[in-house]
Amino acid sequence: MPLTPILTAHWDEADSWTLDGYRRHGGYDMVSVSLGTDPDSVISLVKDSGLRGRGGAGFPTGMKWGFVPQNDGKPHYLVVNADESEPGACKDIPLMMANPHSLVEGCIHAAYAIRANHAFIYIRGEVPHVIRRVRNAVAEAYRAGFLGTDILGSGFDLDIVVHSGAGAYICGEETALLDSLEGRRGQPRLKPPFPAVAGLYASPTVINNVETIANIPTIVRNGAEWFRQFGTEKSPGFKLFAVSGHVQRPGIYEAPLGTTMRELLEYAGGIREGHQLKFWIPGGSSVPMLTPEHLDTPLTYEDMAGLGTMLGTGTPMVFDETTSVVRAIARWIHFYKHESCGKCTPCREGTFWLDQMLARFEAGTAAEADIETVDEICKQISGRSFCALGDAASTPYAPALRHFREEFLAGTHTPADQLFDPVAATVFAGAAAR
Repeated sequence: MPLTPILTAHWDEADSWTLDGYRRHGGYDMVSVSLGTDPDSVISLVKDSGLRGRGGAGFPTGMKWGFVPQNDGKPHYLVVNADESEPGACKDIPLMMANPHSLVEGCIHAAYAIRANHAFIYIRGEVPHVIRRVRNAVAEAYRAGFLGTDILGSGFDLDIVVHSGAGAYICGEETALLDSLEGRRGQPRLKPPFPAVAGLYASPTVINNVETIANIPTIVRNGAEWFRQFGTEKSPGFKLFAVSGHVQRPGIYEAPLGTTMRELLEYAGGIREGHQLKFWIPGGSSVPMLTPEHLDTPLTYEDMAGLGTMLGTGTPMVFDETTSVVRAIARWIHFYKHESCGKCTPCREGTFWLDQMLARFEAGTAAEADIETVDEICKQISGRSFCALGDAASTPYAPALRHFREEFLAGTHTPADQLFDPVAATVFAGAAAR
């Protein structure tokens, strides 16, 4: 499938991040039209478009908005989850850097639809340059009359707060993000109640990913049928695919959902010269890995689920034959152990033991019985933790064992560094060789 530069169409322009640069291509033109319609019509439009959440789960966006109760006498809130921190994921941060006004305009349409007068953009604290750029875009929108009181004479008020997080992976979980916004330690909440009913400050709240909200202006401007011409029936639209790892041209490629990994690899220049694909991850480290035999499967939410994995954030990581699967899994598990908030026992204790046992395989000191022990620990974590972090930690091992069991067996007698040179596996080694 050909690339579809829509969100990324003007990223190469020097002033793409400014109000003037955004308005030059029709930015904010539809705000007055949207605010002149019934809010429910905006929700219906998004439902008809079939837009699914771009943060990983792929939940229908319009349906999520429709869950917000109306005439309940409570304030409503829109929260944008910009706490991008999944290992391997990097598409929201470039979007906010190059085109922050698409996010701001999307917030206006979304907040109006769910009848919210306050919106929050929660950005992780490690990216101060992004925080400054989004705050600048919000300030420009205020000065131009697109935010504040009585926007464009419509009678609709909206204030946007750009909030800097402290840098915790757990705050990417929507309810932990809400606790952080409220000034508490970021830990997940028990559901139900769900945020749509009792979210921020115990009021109805919609939480959407950056890319999800950035899609709204294009849908409002061009219509649901236009959006559905891209992608597939169940996964319509286009997607930012951030391809990284052992490829010639890592980067962000905007393509319709249903594009295959083989096509994305071609756009990325293929595997680095002199090497071959070993395995790939379709959407961040928390989804099960796939192998070369899966390259022609369409990258959609349903097709990835059919393979026992997930599209996730749509940020494929590509690994060639120089990579130790044991070492890769050990690194991911160590990350999840470090980022566990400790609230629930399965995740807190399970990730600790997984980290210790994977370290044995990497050091070549594991026992063969440890292979099944690790598998059993993963099963005890999966579906039993308080939030999806535990599930993410237990996900990578089983498919890795299924596809590369011999490497785990080798971990009972030989260190991974002896089998796979760590220097050769770095992306810089391939660049130096060229």
